Amino acid sequence: MADTPLITSRQNRRIVEVRKLAERKNRQRSGRFLVEGVKLLAMGLQAGASPIEAFYCPKQAGPAATRIARDLQAAGAELLEVTPEVMDALAERDAAEGIVATFALFERSPEELRLSGSELVLVVDRLQDPGNLGTLIRTADAVGAAAVALVEPCVDPFDPKTVRGSMGSLFHVPLVRSADGPALLAGLRAGGLRVVGTDAQIGVDWGAGLWQRGVALILGNEARGISPDLRPLVDAWARLPIAGRAESLNVAVAGGVLMYTWLRERERHT
Repeated sequence: MADTPLITSRQNRRIVEVRKLAERKNRQRSGRFLVEGVKLLAMGLQAGASPIEAFYCPKQAGPAATRIARDLQAAGAELLEVTPEVMDALAERDAAEGIVATFALFERSPEELRLSGSELVLVVDRLQDPGNLGTLIRTADAVGAAAVALVEPCVDPFDPKTVRGSMGSLFHVPLVRSADGPALLAGLRAGGLRVVGTDAQIGVDWGAGLWQRGVALILGNEARGISPDLRPLVDAWARLPIAGRAESLNVAVAGGVLMYTWLRERERHT
């Protein structure tokens, strides 16, 4: 890797452009997003994601980061060496590992999902917090969900906080985005899934009796809940009981509990 160019200035054009990827409009314009951390980069490569550029700091990189730099280059990324000062400008983590990379944005259309009617699809309705979305994607991956479907306008799954919160699961769970929520739900219904909505005030505690087959589980916006245009399409409602004085649960916590409730029922009947 000795022949790779060395970037020494934070004002270098390539560095300025990559730092702009913190904003959604620039990610969409350039068709790429930034990933940092050896584990996340390795998961991206294992999942077959397409790296575009890799920025590598030999003075900060340990053996694992050096191996990932080589792997990124072998996968087609342009490898660029940078000084520690430049790496510190690129990395958001306090302890930079000496390697960051950009990957091409990716997603699937709703029509690409191939459902048998036994799967779980998590539908997030106009969520706004990137940390919540990252946690939900990670949990959906953990329970073996078939997809995470985002009803727009929704927080960007490629926001740096979402990417970190997903802990690499972003690369493993198919992502679907749709500006037409009712059409999305109609398609999931046509695939054999029961549409289950979540609401703190109505529905069956723990969703008892709702998980025996495939489910499209809808989680609503943090402040407003499930949107009015989707509510008429809900087949059944689930709620989590609150025994204490808390007014409500965080959406990522509630979604995690219900996704694992679905998984438990699935394992009981297989």
